[in-house]
This record gives sequence, structure tokens and C-alpha cells, in this order.
Amino acid sequence: MPTSKGAGDRGTRRPLPVDLALQGGGSHGAFTWGVLDRILEEPWLKIEAISGTSAGAMNGAVLVSGYMQGGAEGARKALDAYWARVAEAARLSPIQRSPLDRLMNRWSLDTSPGYLVMDLMSRVVSPYNLNPLGLNPISDILEKSVDFAHLGEASIKLFITATNVHTGRGRVFRNKDITPEVLLASACLPTMFQAIEIDGEPYWDGGFVGNPTITPLVRESEALDVILVQINPRERRETPRSASEILNRLNEISFNSPLMKELRMIALLRQAADPGTGEGARWARMLAHRIATDRLAEFGASSKLNAEAAFLALLKEVGRDAADAFLSEHGRDLGKRSTADLDFLLKEL
Repeated sequence: MPTSKGAGDRGTRRPLPVDLALQGGGSHGAFTWGVLDRILEEPWLKIEAISGTSAGAMNGAVLVSGYMQGGAEGARKALDAYWARVAEAARLSPIQRSPLDRLMNRWSLDTSPGYLVMDLMSRVVSPYNLNPLGLNPISDILEKSVDFAHLGEASIKLFITATNVHTGRGRVFRNKDITPEVLLASACLPTMFQAIEIDGEPYWDGGFVGNPTITPLVRESEALDVILVQINPRERRETPRSASEILNRLNEISFNSPLMKELRMIALLRQAADPGTGEGARWARMLAHRIATDRLAEFGASSKLNAEAAFLALLKEVGRDAADAFLSEHGRDLGKRSTADLDFLLKEL
């Protein structure tokens, strides 16, 4: 296994509790798979809690379930098995890269007939008409990948966000309340799937209200370090001009907005909180970190629906590289100081 310079001596470094905040982003969640795979190689990093939305929710639940059964190595194997099942299911999907995409060595689906038809249908036909039975291929995969019956007994706290369709507010589900329906709700895009009913209430993708939600990590976890694994690019240098580019950028801004607002709130609380005792001290002492990459923006928004095994493997390696770079540069900062500047968000007010 590779050893990051900033990670220190694995055999002697004191265990450090950390929280993970995992963004959603379709098949780009395989980037997060790679990040987690690399983090789980470091025995001194003790995952205390995970907050996840959409693909981040899936990754988080699979990790926690696998960790219960076999520690860090069990979590890595569980994530490998989950993404292998996703890739296997994608082999039968009508949404595949076109010959042109393959010839140009592109991972996007911009010229895929199946993708173009699905994209058009999702804009003019309700999923209640297009998919009246509410079928979701991820449902069976989750049943095979997560031990839902015992999540309530896990040592790692898990927070999953979904959006209540009626109220527009987010709901955070915790270990004992997490079911396959909760994970499906957290990843439910309203133009593609029927709303998922939980306790008689309909829910959509959690990214509309928290992608992911940071607050429960600060309030309910003993760890001070929060590592955000970010998938959606916050900035793009090019101005979108085509209809699809404009819609894709609108979606990116929409799904990043709740996270940016929450991080801005946290920055304000950190400045105003009393660093002495109580909850205020936790806000003041929170240490923020971020793992991301510019490479995901290169693949295009349509590639979030590309779950080919080769693409997922590539994303995993990109994630491992990003995590390794973070540990090399900031491993020794964990537990001591923030490496992500939240105060710059206050300058945008």
C-alpha cells in the first residue's frame, strides 16, 4: 500500500476521529468510492460519522455496513462489490455510449441515442406515466449491498438527507431509520423517478436541500475534522451556450447552492461562537477540509449516467489519487487546523 508523506507513520500515529461529508453526482460517485478506498487504508483515520446525499448516501451506507462486518477492509470490499453490481446492471441498460463517443474516446453520452431519448422523455413525460410501476434498478443492488437490519447497531453514525416534496424541507435520516427507500429517496431525481414514500410522505433527491448536510456532523459527532468529498464543480470558466450546457450548469448551481449556504452559515457561526464550552465551542473548533478534482468537469454532465465498468474504474483511480494528494499535502494538518478556507464565502455576501 502507498504511504502518504503527510499521513505520518501508520504504526505510531494516534488514531484521529474524522467525519466525512459525501456529495451526490450519479456515477461520478465512483470518484468518492476511490477517495474512501484510499482513506480506509489509513488505520490512524477513524471514521466517526458520515453525512451523504444521493450517490454519497449509497457510498456511506455501503461503507458503514461493510465496516460492521469486517472493519476497514470489509468496508473496502463492500464498496468494491457495490460498484461491481452497478457496472453489471449498466451492461443491460439502453443508455450506452454511441460509436462516435467511443471513437472519440469520450465518456459522455451526448450522442447516445438511448440517452437523448431518455433526456427528451424526462422533460415532456411524467415518470408516473413513463414508469408507472416505479421500478428502480438500484433497489435490488442496495438490498444485496447493505445490511439494513443492523445499521442501527453500527459504530459509525450515518446521516442521509432527502427532500420532502410537500414541505420543500430536508429530512435527515439516522442509522436506525435508514431503509432501502431512504437511500432511493435521497437519490430520487423527480424527472426520472416517482417520489419515494416514507412514513406516508413523498421524498425527492436530498441534493435540493443539502448536498450533503453538514450540520448533524458538527452537532452529533465527537470528531472535529470534517472532510468534504465534493463531486459537483463549483466553478466553470466557460460560459454555457447550448441548451444542454445551460441546463447542466443550472443543475450544478442548484445542487451546490444548499452546500454553499450551509458552509457560509458555518463560517459565520465559527466567527461568532464562544470557543469555550457547549455547542458554540464545537462550531468554533470545527476543522474543515475538502477533497475534489478538476478532472470530473472534463467528463461532462451526461457522463453521470454512464456506469460502464471501465469508466467507474477510472473514476475510482481519480478519487484515490485525489485522496492521496490530500493526505500527502494535508495529512499532518488533520486534527490541528482547517485546510479549506470557509471565510472566503463571507466575502461573497
